Amino acid sequence: MKPLFLVALLLAAPAAFAQTGPAETAAVKATITTFFTGMRQGDSTMVRGTLAPGVVLQTITTKEGTTRVGLENPNEFLQAVGTPHKEVYDERIRFERVLVDANLASVWTPYRFYVGPKFSHCGYNSFQLVKLAAGWRIVHVIDTRRQDGCR
Repeated sequence: MKPLFLVALLLAAPAAFAQTGPAETAAVKATITTFFTGMRQGDSTMVRGTLAPGVVLQTITTKEGTTRVGLENPNEFLQAVGTPHKEVYDERIRFERVLVDANLASVWTPYRFYVGPKFSHCGYNSFQLVKLAAGWRIVHVIDTRRQDGCR
């Protein structure tokens, strides 16, 4: 009986550590939703509260057939969000895919970005989040940006 118990224990172990239930998925989505609510409201403190220490912000762009990966300084991003501006920065996302395992989440969101009522660009965001003592925090965002082929 002892070998059977060990097999059962080994098979159950991954399930004990994986946190892929609806509550974790909802918490991950809430962090990303708060990030974009902060952007819309021009509230850099709200946005900062969703970010992990050492967060990395990147953008993939293609111009004249050349693809580039840009790195954005998180402090400059937060300053841009928090500096009063006439138009609302409105990134409209859809949660297409949310994957969670233990303290890691990966989220795929198509988006359309508006500056006030004017369409600016679209693309996809890929978020990586980590669950810290304070909750789910964004540790990496990489996105595509384009003006054509937006749905």
